[in-house]
Amino acid sequence: MLVIQEHVPLAPLTTFGIGGAARYFAEVHTDEELSEALAWVHKNNQGSVILAGGSNVLVMDSGYEGLVIRIASNVHSFAGNELAADAGCNLLSLIRAASEKGLGGWESLAGIPGTLGGAVRGNAGAFGSEIKDFAHTIRALNADTGEVREFNNAECAFSYRHSFFKHHPEWIITHAFLQLEKIDPMDAKKKIDDTIAEREKRHLQNVMAAGSFFMNPIVPEHVVAQFETEKNVKSREHRVPAGWLIEKSGMKGATVGGAMASMQHPNYIVNTGNATADDVRKLAMDIKVAVHQQFGVTLTEEAAIF
Repeated sequence: MLVIQEHVPLAPLTTFGIGGAARYFAEVHTDEELSEALAWVHKNNQGSVILAGGSNVLVMDSGYEGLVIRIASNVHSFAGNELAADAGCNLLSLIRAASEKGLGGWESLAGIPGTLGGAVRGNAGAFGSEIKDFAHTIRALNADTGEVREFNNAECAFSYRHSFFKHHPEWIITHAFLQLEKIDPMDAKKKIDDTIAEREKRHLQNVMAAGSFFMNPIVPEHVVAQFETEKNVKSREHRVPAGWLIEKSGMKGATVGGAMASMQHPNYIVNTGNATADDVRKLAMDIKVAVHQQFGVTLTEEAAIF
């Protein structure tokens, strides 16, 4: 049975550890509970927002006045090479569970924080792979009409850190069906461990941050050339790392209040202990201004703000 709570602090439910309380809050474990929560939203004329793993999210200091629906469904199953999983499943846990079944191919996604639903919505990717390479069918529920629909891979309109669902938030992802490949479990485990080790070298781990705060932008040819010459690597799709642009703009280590552009990975805005959402937003704006002045490039937030 659905339980609606009131005045629930949201900061502990996010990797940033920032934000006020939800005026109303519900944790849903089934499609039926999700439908019940949405019916409550319509009946009480409230706004709603979906929260899952709490990564890639910045909650405002004032909190959220409507209903925060936390997706907590985490059931998954295997049939042949296919994985069927609820949107609330932890991505790394799924990758590990698949490896134990001798299924994989997506080990390069290991260590990306958050849930499967969030990974699909933002087409999460790392080290040359993206979730779109594995997800063949996505089931979603329309928050406005109650319609349940299955989307094939093409209909998901995946692109860099985007999908149909990111642009149409009325469609809430409930389940994903992924096609994996046969792999030796020991090889899979090694690839997972190696990927996580590489992420720990390149990215911050176990800090209060949302992950990469900005998307890697498409930049002019001369900026691509500067990046490729300096780093001796090829740009993909004329994109360069936002962290490189931030560092070159002199914003690595910049602070506003308790928020800091990490010295290790400048595209991570870190809560050093007492940061507010206002601190983060002001620092993000300072970074955007500096990068635009230096390169004529406009950074776009990857983190969702509500």
